[in-house]
Amino acid sequence: MFREATTADAAALCDLERAASQAALGHVFAPDRHPFPEDDVLTRWALVLQEPGARVLLADGIALVAHDLTTLRHLAVHPDHWGEGWGRRGVEVAVAALRVAGTDHPTLWCLEENSRARGLYEHLGWEPTGATQEAAWPPYPTEMEYRLRG
Repeated sequence: MFREATTADAAALCDLERAASQAALGHVFAPDRHPFPEDDVLTRWALVLQEPGARVLLADGIALVAHDLTTLRHLAVHPDHWGEGWGRRGVEVAVAALRVAGTDHPTLWCLEENSRARGLYEHLGWEPTGATQEAAWPPYPTEMEYRLRG
């Protein structure tokens, strides 16, 4: 199952995020025009792993989920394990921790063009709030905010 990630896991988190991103979002982040920003992502994981209030959980080589006290911040499942329930389990673990922290209606941001992730979130009771923002990585696609119902 999931375990607490440590700073020693930053490279594994980056590798897992790269595999999931390239498989699910190649139509958004075309590798020939927008190569995976490995150094920036690795730096971000190193910072998140030390951030007070942030929690990163890892199922080695399979899935990761990150959250803080109010927000599901990241979910990734290696494409070799899509359809095995790891995404659902990651969301459920994060939501349980968020509820223990007192957050009844957590939020998350998801790329508008990430239909696979959006389908999972909507199936699990998340609803778009109507808020959007520009993603941090080129070509800066639109992210949309979701909030968990009841």
